[in-house]
Amino acid sequence: MREPIQLPLDQAELTADLGGGLVRRTVHPSGLRVLTERMPGARSASIGFWVGVGSRDEQAERPDAPGSLGSTHFLEHLLFKGTPTRDAFSIATEFDRIGAEHNALTAKEYTCYHAKVRDVDLEVAVTMLSDMVANSVLDEEEFETERGVILEELAMAADDLADVANERFFEAVLGEHPLGRPIGGWPETITEARRADVDRHYRNRYDPSTLVVTAAGAVDHDGLVAQILAALNASPEQRWHTDGSAAPVRRAQVVDAEPEGAAALGSATLDSALAREPRVHITERPSEQLNLLIGTIGFSANDPRRFAYGIMNSVLGGGMSSRLFQEIREKRGLAYTAYSFGASYSDSGVFAMYAGTAPEKAADVIELSRVELRRLADTEISGDELDRALGQIAGSTALALEDSDTRMGRLARAELGSGELYDLDASLERFAAVTPEHIHEVAATLAARPLTVVAVGDASRSSLDSRG
Repeated sequence: MREPIQLPLDQAELTADLGGGLVRRTVHPSGLRVLTERMPGARSASIGFWVGVGSRDEQAERPDAPGSLGSTHFLEHLLFKGTPTRDAFSIATEFDRIGAEHNALTAKEYTCYHAKVRDVDLEVAVTMLSDMVANSVLDEEEFETERGVILEELAMAADDLADVANERFFEAVLGEHPLGRPIGGWPETITEARRADVDRHYRNRYDPSTLVVTAAGAVDHDGLVAQILAALNASPEQRWHTDGSAAPVRRAQVVDAEPEGAAALGSATLDSALAREPRVHITERPSEQLNLLIGTIGFSANDPRRFAYGIMNSVLGGGMSSRLFQEIREKRGLAYTAYSFGASYSDSGVFAMYAGTAPEKAADVIELSRVELRRLADTEISGDELDRALGQIAGSTALALEDSDTRMGRLARAELGSGELYDLDASLERFAAVTPEHIHEVAATLAARPLTVVAVGDASRSSLDSRG
Protein backbone atom coordinates (compact mmCIF):
# COMPACT_ATOMS: atom_id res chain seq x y z
CA MET A 1 0.00 0.00 0.00
CA ARG A 2 1.39 3.39 -0.98
CA GLU A 3 2.37 5.53 1.99
CA PRO A 4 1.46 9.20 2.25
CA ILE A 5 4.14 11.85 1.96
CA GLN A 6 5.17 12.90 5.46
CA LEU A 7 5.43 16.64 6.14
CA PRO A 8 7.62 16.98 9.26
CA LEU A 9 7.89 20.52 10.60
CA ASP A 10 11.65 20.19 11.11
CA GLN A 11 12.47 19.30 7.48
CA ALA A 12 13.54 22.41 5.57
CA GLU A 13 13.12 21.10 2.01
CA LEU A 14 11.13 18.29 0.43
CA THR A 15 10.60 17.14 -3.15
CA ALA A 16 8.22 14.33 -4.10
CA ASP A 17 6.19 12.95 -6.97
CA LEU A 18 2.48 13.15 -6.18
CA GLY A 19 0.90 10.99 -8.85
CA GLY A 20 2.45 12.84 -11.79
CA GLY A 21 2.66 16.27 -10.18
CA LEU A 22 5.98 17.45 -8.74
CA VAL A 23 5.48 18.62 -5.17
CA ARG A 24 8.01 20.81 -3.43
CA ARG A 25 7.92 22.15 0.11
CA THR A 26 10.01 24.73 1.93
CA VAL A 27 9.89 25.30 5.69
CA HIS A 28 11.64 28.62 6.32
CA PRO A 29 13.38 29.31 9.67
CA SER A 30 10.76 32.02 10.31
CA GLY A 31 8.06 29.35 10.39
CA LEU A 32 6.68 30.23 6.95
CA ARG A 33 5.78 27.19 4.84
CA VAL A 34 5.43 27.16 1.04
CA LEU A 35 4.16 24.13 -0.88
CA THR A 36 3.74 23.85 -4.64
CA GLU A 37 2.53 21.23 -7.07
CA ARG A 38 3.53 21.66 -10.69
CA MET A 39 0.88 20.35 -13.09
CA PRO A 40 2.34 19.52 -16.53
CA GLY A 41 0.67 21.38 -19.38
CA ALA A 42 -1.11 23.91 -17.14
CA ARG A 43 -1.32 27.53 -18.30
CA SER A 44 -2.79 28.82 -15.06
CA ALA A 45 -2.10 28.57 -11.35
CA SER A 46 -4.09 28.63 -8.13
CA ILE A 47 -2.50 30.16 -5.07
CA GLY A 48 -3.71 30.44 -1.49
CA PHE A 49 -2.41 32.24 1.55
CA TRP A 50 -3.68 30.08 4.42
CA VAL A 51 -3.60 31.09 8.06
CA GLY A 52 -4.15 28.32 10.57
CA VAL A 53 -6.68 30.34 12.53
CA GLY A 54 -10.43 29.87 12.30
CA SER A 55 -13.59 30.80 14.12
CA ARG A 56 -12.95 28.22 16.85
CA ASP A 57 -9.83 30.15 17.89
CA GLU A 58 -11.63 33.34 18.84
CA GLN A 59 -11.70 34.32 22.48
CA ALA A 60 -14.95 33.75 24.31
CA GLU A 61 -17.22 36.65 25.16
CA ARG A 62 -15.88 38.88 27.88
CA PRO A 63 -16.81 42.39 29.09
CA ASP A 64 -13.79 44.13 27.55
CA ALA A 65 -14.27 42.47 24.12
CA PRO A 66 -18.01 42.06 23.57
CA GLY A 67 -17.74 41.63 19.81
CA SER A 68 -14.78 39.25 19.66
CA LEU A 69 -16.84 36.33 18.31
CA GLY A 70 -16.92 36.64 14.54
CA SER A 71 -13.63 38.56 14.43
CA THR A 72 -11.92 35.98 12.17
CA HIS A 73 -14.58 36.40 9.49
CA PHE A 74 -14.65 40.17 10.04
CA LEU A 75 -10.90 40.26 9.49
CA GLU A 76 -11.25 38.24 6.28
CA HIS A 77 -13.46 41.01 4.89
CA LEU A 78 -11.18 43.81 6.05
CA LEU A 79 -8.03 42.49 4.37
CA PHE A 80 -9.59 43.45 1.02
CA LYS A 81 -10.11 47.03 2.21
CA GLY A 82 -6.70 48.59 1.97
CA THR A 83 -3.00 48.63 2.78
CA PRO A 84 -0.54 51.57 3.06
CA THR A 85 -0.05 51.46 -0.74
CA ARG A 86 -3.47 50.32 -2.04
CA ASP A 87 -7.04 51.24 -1.22
CA ALA A 88 -9.95 48.83 -1.63
CA PHE A 89 -10.71 49.98 -5.18
CA SER A 90 -7.06 49.51 -6.24
CA ILE A 91 -7.09 45.95 -4.89
CA ALA A 92 -10.28 45.16 -6.80
CA THR A 93 -8.99 46.85 -9.96
CA GLU A 94 -5.66 45.03 -10.03
CA PHE A 95 -7.30 41.64 -9.65
CA ASP A 96 -9.90 42.47 -12.32
CA ARG A 97 -7.22 43.72 -14.69
CA ILE A 98 -5.68 40.25 -14.89
CA GLY A 99 -9.00 38.39 -14.96
CA ALA A 100 -8.33 36.71 -11.63
CA GLU A 101 -10.79 34.52 -9.81
CA HIS A 102 -10.09 35.76 -6.30
CA ASN A 103 -11.84 35.45 -2.98
CA ALA A 104 -11.39 34.44 0.64
CA LEU A 105 -12.99 32.00 3.04
CA THR A 106 -13.21 31.60 6.77
CA ALA A 107 -13.64 28.12 8.20
CA LYS A 108 -13.71 26.80 11.73
CA GLU A 109 -9.98 25.95 11.77
CA TYR A 110 -8.37 28.12 9.08
CA THR A 111 -8.75 31.18 6.87
CA CYS A 112 -7.68 31.39 3.23
CA TYR A 113 -7.12 34.25 0.76
CA HIS A 114 -6.82 32.84 -2.74
CA ALA A 115 -6.66 33.55 -6.46
CA LYS A 116 -6.56 31.65 -9.74
CA VAL A 117 -4.73 33.39 -12.58
CA ARG A 118 -2.92 32.85 -15.87
CA ASP A 119 0.63 31.65 -15.42
CA VAL A 120 2.02 35.00 -16.59
CA ASP A 121 0.00 36.82 -13.90
CA LEU A 122 0.98 34.69 -10.91
CA GLU A 123 3.57 37.25 -9.78
CA VAL A 124 0.88 39.94 -9.64
CA ALA A 125 -1.41 37.70 -7.58
CA VAL A 126 1.41 36.94 -5.12
CA THR A 127 2.16 40.65 -4.77
CA MET A 128 -1.47 41.45 -4.08
CA LEU A 129 -2.13 38.63 -1.61
CA SER A 130 1.13 39.25 0.27
CA ASP A 131 0.27 42.92 0.68
CA MET A 132 -3.28 42.18 1.84
CA VAL A 133 -2.31 39.52 4.39
CA ALA A 134 0.73 41.29 5.84
CA ASN A 135 -0.08 44.99 5.56
CA SER A 136 -3.79 45.56 6.04
CA VAL A 137 -4.50 48.87 7.80
CA LEU A 138 -7.99 47.96 9.06
CA ASP A 139 -9.22 51.46 8.31
CA GLU A 140 -11.83 52.72 10.81
CA GLU A 141 -14.21 54.00 8.12
CA GLU A 142 -13.91 50.77 6.14
CA PHE A 143 -14.49 48.87 9.39
CA GLU A 144 -17.87 50.54 9.86
CA THR A 145 -18.82 50.00 6.21
CA GLU A 146 -17.89 46.35 6.39
CA ARG A 147 -19.87 45.93 9.60
CA GLY A 148 -22.96 46.72 7.54
CA VAL A 149 -21.88 44.34 4.78
CA ILE A 150 -21.40 41.46 7.23
CA LEU A 151 -24.74 42.12 8.90
CA GLU A 152 -26.34 41.89 5.45
CA GLU A 153 -24.42 38.67 4.79
CA LEU A 154 -25.75 37.20 8.04
CA ALA A 155 -29.25 38.36 7.15
CA MET A 156 -28.94 36.67 3.76
CA ALA A 157 -27.86 33.44 5.44
CA ALA A 158 -30.78 33.75 7.87
CA ASP A 159 -33.14 33.74 4.89
CA ASP A 160 -31.67 30.42 3.71
CA LEU A 161 -33.34 27.92 5.99
CA ALA A 162 -30.93 25.13 5.04
CA ASP A 163 -28.09 27.36 6.28
CA VAL A 164 -30.01 28.11 9.46
CA ALA A 165 -30.58 24.39 10.05
CA ASN A 166 -26.87 23.70 9.62
CA GLU A 167 -25.91 26.37 12.18
CA ARG A 168 -28.54 25.16 14.64
CA PHE A 169 -27.36 21.57 14.22
CA PHE A 170 -23.75 22.41 15.10
CA GLU A 171 -24.95 24.36 18.14
CA ALA A 172 -27.26 21.55 19.26
CA VAL A 173 -24.72 18.72 18.86
CA LEU A 174 -21.51 20.46 19.92
CA GLY A 175 -22.99 22.71 22.57
CA GLU A 176 -20.64 25.25 24.15
CA HIS A 177 -17.57 23.93 22.35
CA PRO A 178 -16.04 26.54 19.98
CA LEU A 179 -16.76 24.28 16.99
CA GLY A 180 -20.45 24.74 17.77
CA ARG A 181 -20.35 28.49 17.15
CA PRO A 182 -21.32 30.00 13.78
CA ILE A 183 -18.30 31.01 11.72
CA GLY A 184 -19.55 34.53 11.04
CA GLY A 185 -20.62 35.28 14.60
CA TRP A 186 -24.08 36.52 15.50
CA PRO A 187 -25.67 39.85 14.52
CA GLU A 188 -25.33 41.08 18.10
CA THR A 189 -21.58 40.32 18.27
CA ILE A 190 -20.98 41.97 14.89
CA THR A 191 -23.00 45.00 15.99
CA GLU A 192 -20.86 45.28 19.13
CA ALA A 193 -17.53 44.49 17.43
CA ARG A 194 -14.74 47.01 17.90
CA ARG A 195 -11.88 47.65 15.56
CA ALA A 196 -9.42 47.27 18.46
CA ASP A 197 -10.58 43.70 19.11
CA VAL A 198 -10.28 42.66 15.46
CA ASP A 199 -6.91 44.39 15.18
CA ARG A 200 -5.69 42.54 18.26
CA HIS A 201 -6.85 39.26 16.72
CA TYR A 202 -4.95 40.15 13.51
CA ARG A 203 -1.70 41.07 15.25
CA ASN A 204 -1.73 38.17 17.68
CA ARG A 205 -2.63 35.47 15.17
CA TYR A 206 -1.17 36.47 11.78
CA ASP A 207 2.60 36.04 11.36
CA PRO A 208 4.97 33.78 9.36
CA SER A 209 4.65 30.88 11.81
CA THR A 210 0.90 30.56 11.13
CA LEU A 211 1.12 31.25 7.38
CA VAL A 212 1.08 28.48 4.77
CA VAL A 213 1.24 29.42 1.08
CA THR A 214 0.23 26.75 -1.41
CA ALA A 215 0.12 26.88 -5.20
CA ALA A 216 -0.74 24.39 -7.93
CA GLY A 217 -0.53 24.55 -11.71
CA ALA A 218 2.10 26.41 -13.70
CA VAL A 219 4.30 27.46 -10.82
CA ASP A 220 8.04 27.77 -10.19
CA HIS A 221 8.72 26.87 -6.57
CA ASP A 222 12.02 28.67 -6.04
CA GLY A 223 10.75 31.84 -7.66
CA LEU A 224 7.59 31.79 -5.57
CA VAL A 225 9.49 31.34 -2.30
CA ALA A 226 11.83 34.20 -3.16
CA GLN A 227 8.95 36.53 -4.04
CA ILE A 228 7.02 35.77 -0.84
CA LEU A 229 10.08 36.30 1.36
CA ALA A 230 10.84 39.60 -0.36
CA ALA A 231 7.25 40.78 0.09
CA LEU A 232 7.13 39.89 3.78
CA ASN A 233 10.49 41.48 4.50
CA ALA A 234 9.32 44.68 2.82
CA SER A 235 6.36 44.93 5.19
CA PRO A 236 6.32 47.91 7.55
CA GLU A 237 5.17 45.46 10.23
CA GLN A 238 8.20 43.97 11.97
CA ARG A 239 6.34 40.78 12.90
CA TRP A 240 6.30 39.73 9.24
CA HIS A 241 10.06 39.98 8.74
CA THR A 242 11.62 36.57 8.20
CA ASP A 243 15.08 37.18 9.67
CA GLY A 244 14.01 35.72 13.00
CA SER A 245 13.43 32.11 13.97
CA ALA A 246 10.08 30.61 14.96
CA ALA A 247 8.52 27.17 15.03
CA PRO A 248 5.79 26.65 12.45
CA VAL A 249 2.36 26.14 14.00
CA ARG A 250 0.27 23.05 13.26
CA ARG A 251 -3.00 22.23 15.01
CA ALA A 252 -2.86 19.14 17.22
CA GLN A 253 -4.83 16.15 15.93
CA VAL A 254 -7.01 14.10 18.29
CA VAL A 255 -8.69 10.82 17.37
CA ASP A 256 -12.36 10.27 18.31
CA ALA A 257 -12.43 12.57 21.32
CA GLU A 258 -15.65 14.11 22.53
CA PRO A 259 -14.96 17.88 22.67
CA GLU A 260 -15.38 19.46 26.07
CA GLY A 261 -18.65 21.35 26.12
CA ALA A 262 -20.36 19.09 23.58
CA ALA A 263 -23.61 17.33 24.33
CA ALA A 264 -22.87 14.33 26.54
CA LEU A 265 -22.77 10.99 24.78
CA GLY A 266 -23.04 8.94 27.93
CA SER A 267 -22.43 5.20 27.66
CA ALA A 268 -25.17 4.49 25.15
CA THR A 269 -25.40 1.11 23.47
CA LEU A 270 -26.89 0.56 20.03
CA ASP A 271 -30.11 -0.84 21.50
CA SER A 272 -30.55 1.93 24.08
CA ALA A 273 -29.83 4.73 21.60
CA LEU A 274 -32.26 3.45 18.99
CA ALA A 275 -34.96 2.85 21.58
CA ARG A 276 -34.68 6.41 22.87
CA GLU A 277 -36.41 9.24 21.03
CA PRO A 278 -33.97 11.82 19.62
CA ARG A 279 -33.64 15.29 21.05
CA VAL A 280 -35.61 17.71 18.87
CA HIS A 281 -34.72 21.39 18.39
CA ILE A 282 -37.26 23.47 16.46
CA THR A 283 -36.73 26.90 14.94
CA GLU A 284 -40.02 28.31 13.71
CA ARG A 285 -39.92 30.15 10.39
CA PRO A 286 -42.64 30.72 7.79
CA SER A 287 -41.92 28.25 4.99
CA GLU A 288 -43.36 25.60 2.75
CA GLN A 289 -40.86 22.99 3.88
CA LEU A 290 -39.17 21.88 7.07
CA ASN A 291 -35.40 21.63 6.75
CA LEU A 292 -34.37 18.59 8.77
CA LEU A 293 -30.99 17.49 10.05
CA ILE A 294 -30.78 14.23 11.99
CA GLY A 295 -27.41 13.24 13.42
CA THR A 296 -24.84 13.15 16.17
CA ILE A 297 -21.15 13.64 16.95
CA GLY A 298 -19.01 12.15 14.17
CA PHE A 299 -15.30 11.44 13.77
CA SER A 300 -12.21 13.64 13.78
CA ALA A 301 -10.34 14.40 10.56
CA ASN A 302 -7.44 12.07 11.33
CA ASP A 303 -9.46 9.17 12.71
CA PRO A 304 -8.24 5.87 11.16
CA ARG A 305 -11.89 4.98 10.44
CA ARG A 306 -12.29 7.96 8.11
CA PHE A 307 -12.05 5.84 4.95
CA ALA A 308 -14.79 3.47 6.15
CA TYR A 309 -16.76 6.55 7.23
CA GLY A 310 -16.50 7.98 3.71
CA ILE A 311 -17.82 4.80 2.13
CA MET A 312 -20.61 4.55 4.71
CA ASN A 313 -21.74 8.08 3.83
CA SER A 314 -21.66 7.23 0.14
CA VAL A 315 -23.88 4.18 0.68
CA LEU A 316 -26.23 5.95 3.07
CA GLY A 317 -26.65 9.31 1.38
CA GLY A 318 -23.97 10.03 -1.19
CA GLY A 319 -25.86 10.01 -4.46
CA MET A 320 -29.03 9.15 -6.36
CA SER A 321 -28.55 5.42 -5.75
CA SER A 322 -27.95 5.89 -2.02
CA ARG A 323 -30.32 4.41 0.53
CA LEU A 324 -31.68 7.72 1.81
CA PHE A 325 -32.33 9.07 -1.69
CA GLN A 326 -34.02 5.87 -2.80
CA GLU A 327 -36.18 5.36 0.30
CA ILE A 328 -37.18 8.99 0.94
CA ARG A 329 -37.43 10.42 -2.56
CA GLU A 330 -37.63 7.70 -5.18
CA LYS A 331 -39.92 5.22 -3.42
CA ARG A 332 -42.09 7.58 -1.38
CA GLY A 333 -41.74 11.06 -2.90
CA LEU A 334 -41.30 12.66 0.54
CA ALA A 335 -38.50 15.06 -0.40
CA TYR A 336 -36.67 16.53 -3.37
CA THR A 337 -33.28 16.28 -1.66
CA ALA A 338 -32.01 13.70 0.81
CA TYR A 339 -28.38 13.01 1.68
CA SER A 340 -25.91 12.41 4.50
CA PHE A 341 -22.56 14.01 5.27
CA GLY A 342 -19.76 14.19 7.79
CA ALA A 343 -17.85 17.32 8.82
CA SER A 344 -14.53 16.48 10.49
CA TYR A 345 -12.11 18.68 12.42
CA SER A 346 -8.87 18.21 14.33
CA ASP A 347 -10.51 16.89 17.49
CA SER A 348 -14.11 16.03 16.65
CA GLY A 349 -16.79 16.24 14.00
CA VAL A 350 -20.48 15.85 13.25
CA PHE A 351 -22.50 13.36 11.23
CA ALA A 352 -25.90 14.27 9.78
CA MET A 353 -28.67 13.20 7.43
CA TYR A 354 -30.55 16.01 5.66
CA ALA A 355 -33.91 16.31 3.94
CA GLY A 356 -36.29 19.14 3.10
CA THR A 357 -39.92 18.07 3.28
CA ALA A 358 -43.47 19.27 3.91
CA PRO A 359 -44.04 19.70 7.66
CA GLU A 360 -46.77 17.08 7.63
CA LYS A 361 -44.26 14.50 6.36
CA ALA A 362 -41.41 15.39 8.73
CA ALA A 363 -42.01 12.59 11.23
CA ASP A 364 -41.98 10.01 8.44
CA VAL A 365 -38.72 11.36 7.02
CA ILE A 366 -37.06 11.37 10.44
CA GLU A 367 -38.12 7.78 11.09
CA LEU A 368 -36.96 6.62 7.65
CA SER A 369 -33.57 8.25 8.24
CA ARG A 370 -33.21 6.50 11.59
CA VAL A 371 -34.25 3.19 10.05
CA GLU A 372 -31.62 3.45 7.31
CA LEU A 373 -28.88 4.26 9.80
CA ARG A 374 -30.11 1.34 11.91
CA ARG A 375 -30.01 -1.00 8.89
CA LEU A 376 -26.37 -0.08 8.24
CA ALA A 377 -25.60 -0.71 11.91
CA ASP A 378 -27.45 -4.03 12.01
CA THR A 379 -26.39 -5.67 8.73
CA GLU A 380 -23.40 -5.50 6.42
CA ILE A 381 -23.76 -3.82 3.05
CA SER A 382 -23.79 -5.84 -0.15
CA GLY A 383 -20.77 -6.26 -2.41
CA ASP A 384 -22.57 -4.33 -5.12
CA GLU A 385 -23.14 -1.35 -2.81
CA LEU A 386 -19.50 -1.41 -1.77
CA ASP A 387 -18.28 -1.49 -5.38
CA ARG A 388 -20.64 1.32 -6.32
CA ALA A 389 -19.45 3.49 -3.43
CA LEU A 390 -15.80 2.86 -4.30
CA GLY A 391 -16.49 3.84 -7.91
CA GLN A 392 -18.28 6.99 -6.88
CA ILE A 393 -15.45 8.08 -4.58
CA ALA A 394 -12.75 7.22 -7.12
CA GLY A 395 -14.49 9.03 -9.95
CA SER A 396 -15.44 12.16 -8.04
CA THR A 397 -11.97 12.46 -6.48
CA ALA A 398 -10.15 12.01 -9.80
CA LEU A 399 -12.38 14.58 -11.49
CA ALA A 400 -11.88 17.09 -8.69
CA LEU A 401 -8.09 16.76 -8.99
CA GLU A 402 -8.27 17.98 -12.59
CA ASP A 403 -8.72 21.43 -11.03
CA SER A 404 -5.72 23.33 -9.68
CA ASP A 405 -7.90 24.82 -6.90
CA THR A 406 -8.50 21.33 -5.50
CA ARG A 407 -4.80 20.48 -5.60
CA MET A 408 -3.87 23.78 -3.99
CA GLY A 409 -6.35 23.11 -1.17
CA ARG A 410 -5.14 19.53 -0.74
CA LEU A 411 -1.61 20.77 -0.05
CA ALA A 412 -2.82 23.29 2.53
CA ARG A 413 -5.11 20.96 4.44
CA ALA A 414 -2.37 18.35 4.72
CA GLU A 415 0.13 20.93 5.95
CA LEU A 416 -2.21 22.61 8.43
CA GLY A 417 -3.77 19.37 9.64
CA SER A 418 -2.42 15.84 9.72
CA GLY A 419 1.03 16.47 8.23
CA GLU A 420 0.39 13.66 5.73
CA LEU A 421 -0.15 14.23 2.02
CA TYR A 422 -1.98 11.48 0.12
CA ASP A 423 -1.91 11.17 -3.64
CA LEU A 424 -4.94 9.76 -5.47
CA ASP A 425 -3.66 6.18 -5.56
CA ALA A 426 -2.70 6.13 -1.87
CA SER A 427 -6.17 7.38 -0.91
CA LEU A 428 -7.99 4.95 -3.18
CA GLU A 429 -5.96 2.00 -1.88
CA ARG A 430 -7.19 2.80 1.63
CA PHE A 431 -10.78 3.07 0.49
CA ALA A 432 -10.39 -0.25 -1.36
CA ALA A 433 -9.13 -1.90 1.84
CA VAL A 434 -12.40 -1.11 3.63
CA THR A 435 -14.61 -4.15 4.20
CA PRO A 436 -18.36 -4.41 4.83
CA GLU A 437 -17.50 -5.22 8.45
CA HIS A 438 -15.59 -1.94 8.81
CA ILE A 439 -18.59 -0.01 7.50
CA HIS A 440 -20.92 -1.90 9.80
CA GLU A 441 -18.71 -0.99 12.79
CA VAL A 442 -18.66 2.73 11.88
CA ALA A 443 -22.43 2.81 11.41
CA ALA A 444 -22.95 0.98 14.71
CA THR A 445 -20.74 3.50 16.51
CA LEU A 446 -22.77 6.42 15.14
CA ALA A 447 -26.12 4.72 15.74
CA ALA A 448 -25.20 4.05 19.37
CA ARG A 449 -24.80 7.76 19.99
CA PRO A 450 -27.88 9.79 20.97
CA LEU A 451 -29.43 11.42 17.92
CA THR A 452 -30.35 15.08 17.60
CA VAL A 453 -33.01 16.40 15.24
CA VAL A 454 -32.99 20.02 14.10
CA ALA A 455 -36.06 21.29 12.27
CA VAL A 456 -36.26 24.77 10.74
CA GLY A 457 -39.47 26.00 9.14
CA ASP A 458 -43.19 25.95 9.86
CA ALA A 459 -43.06 23.16 12.43
CA SER A 460 -46.53 24.09 13.70
CA ARG A 461 -47.93 22.08 10.79
CA SER A 462 -45.93 19.02 11.84
CA SER A 463 -46.25 16.55 14.70
CA LEU A 464 -42.83 17.48 16.08
CA ASP A 465 -42.34 18.81 19.60
CA SER A 466 -39.15 20.29 21.00
CA ARG A 467 -37.52 18.07 23.57
CA GLY A 468 -34.04 17.99 25.01
